[in-house]
Amino acid sequence: MKYKNMSIKQNFNTRSMSWLQRASSIGLALLGMLSAGCSTITQPISGIPARRIPPQFLAQSKNNLVPLDPARLSQEPPRDYLLDDGDILGIYIEGILPFVPPDRPPEPPPVNFPDATSQLDPSLGFPIAVINDGTIQLPNLEPIKVRGLTIDQTRDLIRKYYLDSEILRESSRLQPIVTLMKERTYNVIVIRQDMGALGGGGAGGAGQAGFTRATDYSATGRMLKLKAYQNDVLNALMESGGLPGVNAKNEVKILRASRADQRRRDEFVQQFYQQYYCNPDPCGCPPPLPEDPSILKIPLRLPPGAIPEFGPENVVLEDGDIVYIESRDAEVFYTGGLLPGGEFKIPRDYDLDVLTAMALSGGGISRQQNGGGGGGGMGGIGGMVGQVPPGMLYVLRKTPCNGQITIAVDLAKANVDPRERILVQPGDILVLRFKPSEEILNFSLGTFFTFGIQYALREL
Repeated sequence: MKYKNMSIKQNFNTRSMSWLQRASSIGLALLGMLSAGCSTITQPISGIPARRIPPQFLAQSKNNLVPLDPARLSQEPPRDYLLDDGDILGIYIEGILPFVPPDRPPEPPPVNFPDATSQLDPSLGFPIAVINDGTIQLPNLEPIKVRGLTIDQTRDLIRKYYLDSEILRESSRLQPIVTLMKERTYNVIVIRQDMGALGGGGAGGAGQAGFTRATDYSATGRMLKLKAYQNDVLNALMESGGLPGVNAKNEVKILRASRADQRRRDEFVQQFYQQYYCNPDPCGCPPPLPEDPSILKIPLRLPPGAIPEFGPENVVLEDGDIVYIESRDAEVFYTGGLLPGGEFKIPRDYDLDVLTAMALSGGGISRQQNGGGGGGGMGGIGGMVGQVPPGMLYVLRKTPCNGQITIAVDLAKANVDPRERILVQPGDILVLRFKPSEEILNFSLGTFFTFGIQYALREL
């Protein structure tokens, strides 16, 4: 009897130790999983449901924007060439230009051939420049203003001036020859940041879809000499490489040299910041710095039916003007959480919603179902036998005055409700997380398949 009681006691102790070991193992597994990545429970994130976000915090759609007609970037030349300062005329007046004494026969007019880049016909006469005040200087006459006149009008005006001055009284002999020897040009600077290649690369790790951010922010610049009636934005772009590509913003900036006043602008900026930042209001938000009035922005894509706010006179370039094409290198979004961490470029001409952004990052829901895609702590136990995919995406979005809102996107609803598929805008951070119920369920499944089956096999 004594030995029988000892055997029962030893069996009880053995079973107690077995259950204690199993409980310890389960406790250690639970502690390990919580410390490894059950961040939904230990580090919760709260956000505003996507369908309840105010419109001012949502990105604007780009799918319906219509490309601007390139013809609006050029000027329409007049039927006849109009003279202005910088033009060079070929003028011949028998007996006067050049001067020939009455007892000598007149000299024939010289013939001038244009250079290979010019589209002008050969000209006759001696070179006479139209100076800055729009006048020309001829022998024995006061300056004649020819700005805005055609070649034929200039010829008639020269003949009238000489007849009125009675230098030559025989009107039959006074038949001036006036031709255009060289058209005026305008010096324009074109600065472009879209000529460098931003190819695809591993922004978020090996094999991830993304792009390599340019490390050299230098731009290509050219000094162009645009001929008269070709001094417009379209010709400047064509001479420097064509219309802006996908690496550039959908706009063209024109910096007007004639309107630029750097000293006055600096004084305005200084007063602006002193007004709003020297005595800051903790409850207020200062407005953004107003645009420089000497800079004109021309959008290259407009909403359907929208009329451009600029006119034909705004695309004409003058001496010293700068055409600036800015890079869109900063138009990116970031991923984290269960998504592969990385930096990805936002398309320029079409919308990118949160589901498409997840696919672009290479970490869609289908990938998470296999236990991959960047950790989260559940890929160890649950990933061996399959797990419930993460169902919550948080979008961290910047707001004015250095603020931030968190938008919660329920992926189950986003698959069937377009209101949940908000558009991604530059600077967004997309964080994929499990819901608390999903994380608990994944833990339960992992624990069962790891310890429950193992215990059942031992009892067989």
